[in-house]
Amino acid sequence: MIKVADRLPAGKLQEYIEVEGEGCTIGPNTFDVEKESAGKRIAIFALPGAFTPTCSAKHVPGFVENADKLKAAGIDEVWCVSVNDAFVMGAWGRDQKTAGKVRMMADGSAEWVKSLGLTLDLTAKGMGVRSQRFSMLVDKGVVKTLNIEAPGKFEVSDAETILAQAKG
Repeated sequence: MIKVADRLPAGKLQEYIEVEGEGCTIGPNTFDVEKESAGKRIAIFALPGAFTPTCSAKHVPGFVENADKLKAAGIDEVWCVSVNDAFVMGAWGRDQKTAGKVRMMADGSAEWVKSLGLTLDLTAKGMGVRSQRFSMLVDKGVVKTLNIEAPGKFEVSDAETILAQAKG
């Protein structure tokens, strides 16, 4: 499992792009995690699934509401990672009004989350392999803080925790 002081593992995530520009086409675009995190301070939070109750009511809204404070604390980007496809993540981003605040990154086959060692098996609930709920502060590709939730909890991976860690 990934831990503080580790480098983020190599991998690809997808993001649904609404407006063409900067070499990105409209629709799903694939991004290399190493290239996207190079030279940046990023708050990454991951959750079990788009449009699920805690994720939609608390987790994503907290990061959207605190986007300006996170930027003021030196965070270059905020990524939301979920084991959903880019189309679902794009629709969820529109629903949550994340544009310009949170990048909605899809890990459709859970490959990147598997490389982190942070999967959650929800097969018994009909959801397959998902991501555990967690957040991390990453500086130039290196994990500086890691906050992993206990199953069914939402206590340490919220925007306020990352904001306090970013300021510290």
